[in-house]
Amino acid sequence: MKERNYIRATVSEKCERSLEAGHLWVYAEEISSLSGGYENGDLVDVVGKKGKFLGTGFINDCSKIRIRVISRNANDLFDEAFYRRRIEYAWQYRKTVLCGDVDACRVIFGEADMFPGLTVDKFGNVLVAQVLSLGIDKIKGMIFRLLVEVLEADGYPVDGVYERNDVSIRRLEGLEEYTGYYSLEGKNPVAQKTYIVENGIKYVVDFVNGQKTGFFLDQRFNRLRVAKLAKDKDVLDCFTHTGSFALNAAKGGAKSVLAADISETAIETARENAALNGLQDKIAFEVIDVFALLPRLEEEKRKFDLVVLDPPAFTKSRKTVDSAMRGYKEINYRGLRLTKRGGYFATCSCSHFATEELFIKMLKEAARQAGVQLRQIESAQQSPDHPILWNVPETDYLKFFTFQVV
Repeated sequence: MKERNYIRATVSEKCERSLEAGHLWVYAEEISSLSGGYENGDLVDVVGKKGKFLGTGFINDCSKIRIRVISRNANDLFDEAFYRRRIEYAWQYRKTVLCGDVDACRVIFGEADMFPGLTVDKFGNVLVAQVLSLGIDKIKGMIFRLLVEVLEADGYPVDGVYERNDVSIRRLEGLEEYTGYYSLEGKNPVAQKTYIVENGIKYVVDFVNGQKTGFFLDQRFNRLRVAKLAKDKDVLDCFTHTGSFALNAAKGGAKSVLAADISETAIETARENAALNGLQDKIAFEVIDVFALLPRLEEEKRKFDLVVLDPPAFTKSRKTVDSAMRGYKEINYRGLRLTKRGGYFATCSCSHFATEELFIKMLKEAARQAGVQLRQIESAQQSPDHPILWNVPETDYLKFFTFQVV
């Protein structure tokens, strides 16, 4: 092991076991001592009570997650070459698991790529980033430049890097909220939208005003699962956002599609996407709260051959899990009531805190109350460009199920 010049943070035995098992976070109460002074965002070595090296990470007194581990290798030098290797590794992984179809993909997925608190999505020639940790924020200029260099050297031009740092979690790190292009030499972009192709469908992506980074890439292959079920069927797509499940169903040969979302802006984009693909005559869009739509459709005695539920995360903390599960149960119960016997039902949750165990328990109860049986076709998770790092449960968040309703 090379001589270390970083201050040492000694942690509890419980934290030592957690880090050795593969987790990457050290909470404030788990630190028993620090060997010297530091600035927030600095790198520090994490050691056990007997001095065993456990990793190196960014420290921040503003955050409950006091240290975010970035490396377990005591010989790592955190220079430009280190971060370039990390980026190249992440990029080659995406090209492999997506079979080279990287027009739109997640290039960096936080802890799963050992870039704690960093998300980078690629939409055509635009990279959209969210930086949610102070340590990464302090070196983001280098990371963004290296991202551009790595992609362009591989034949993928980048027009610019747009930051969507308009998220409240940044304030927990002592960071301000803002949006805008990051200034990079030779890059002077002005575009607020771009176009991507996913599953053969063209989309406009509003990365300035859209939710999160502008488009939800994690459902890529789950949309194909819906498309395969949709042929000759009447489809209901709830929480459609910019129309991705509806478009895949229509392209898959659906007889008709009703797509609903509470956001007028999202529905406007969904209509634009339908027109881009010549599918506007197959899809009816409605701006409405799904919690109001489902009871109305039941009163109208409507039935569908395929119902899709893709709600936003109803909970982002353990404190609100119970109320979230009640919300999930309500829409799933209503959705099942609207599905014809012998029809098909696709449902999901994108909340890490709504665990698979809780979600399955909720689905069983919703089906019981709806008076139906669920015949499972598939269970799935997020697209592999959002890899799940075992022993870091926060990277495992999307549950997706398809059923026949019998």
